[in-house]
Amino acid sequence: MTTLTSPPGGAAIRHPAPPATRGRTGTPRQGGTILAIPALVWYAVFMIGPVVAIFVIAALHWPGMLQPVSFAGLGNVRTVLDDPVFWDAVRNTAVQLAVALPIMIVCAYMLGYYVAQKPPGHRVIRYLLFIPGLISTPAKAMVFYAALSPDGLANGALQSVGLGSLTDAWLASPSTALACLIALDVWSGIGFTAVLFAARLDGVPDDLGEAAQLDGAGHWRTMWRIHFPVIRDYVGVVTMLQFLWTLFGSAQHVLLLTQGGPGSSSTTLSFLVYQKAFIAADLGYSQTVGVILFLAGLVGLLAIRRAFRQNY
Repeated sequence: MTTLTSPPGGAAIRHPAPPATRGRTGTPRQGGTILAIPALVWYAVFMIGPVVAIFVIAALHWPGMLQPVSFAGLGNVRTVLDDPVFWDAVRNTAVQLAVALPIMIVCAYMLGYYVAQKPPGHRVIRYLLFIPGLISTPAKAMVFYAALSPDGLANGALQSVGLGSLTDAWLASPSTALACLIALDVWSGIGFTAVLFAARLDGVPDDLGEAAQLDGAGHWRTMWRIHFPVIRDYVGVVTMLQFLWTLFGSAQHVLLLTQGGPGSSSTTLSFLVYQKAFIAADLGYSQTVGVILFLAGLVGLLAIRRAFRQNY
């Protein structure tokens, strides 16, 4: 906005309006910072608070919620490291992540790429891929229990084709219980992840794929050499999410299907936290494993971030 002044006997002079009020740094004053205070308080109380509590309880000898508490120091760490069940849980968790995560991400990306090409019925395919995500965890566990029980669908199918010698009590066998849990993780996560990849691939310009195909590249090379580098950062984010879900969320599948058995053949770290806290009533041991699980998750996230070399 400008103002006009007329000096005596002269032409009018145009003066610019004074600039808007600015802070000491020269930038316009922002009043929205105070709006973030409730969210920051909520985050500090319900996110940072429990993390601090895990480290505190891990240093205590606490044999139950209503029992007297004493300071244990590093005694819980020594107890955990001397427990063979803990090392079985570490091995099972490592196998679970090493098998389930690559299969889930690779297959979900390929499936998402196929859906993003908009084949006939692609909208219906997207809805079908969402079905495992719409089913509750107990319902999914019941489906797998019905399929893998001694008189379930898997053994019935093997007997019907003359392979009765391959039948097994899949969930009750030390050699197959963990594999069944991994199969459940992959089945429940691959469809939802594929839909996420398809949604991101829809945002890739069609010109990239068309140019690659004009140069003689087939769908396989276009998928991995053209589209994959474009959404590499998104693949890293999805991999992080699935890593965290597999690492921390496997306890419910173990609880519903195998209870960690037979023996400790299907016990994972997240289930061991639950088992020691709510069944064995050893809160110090449980939260010591929780600290180890927290550190493993942090290291895993940093490793995935480094592998995909992104700045998210």
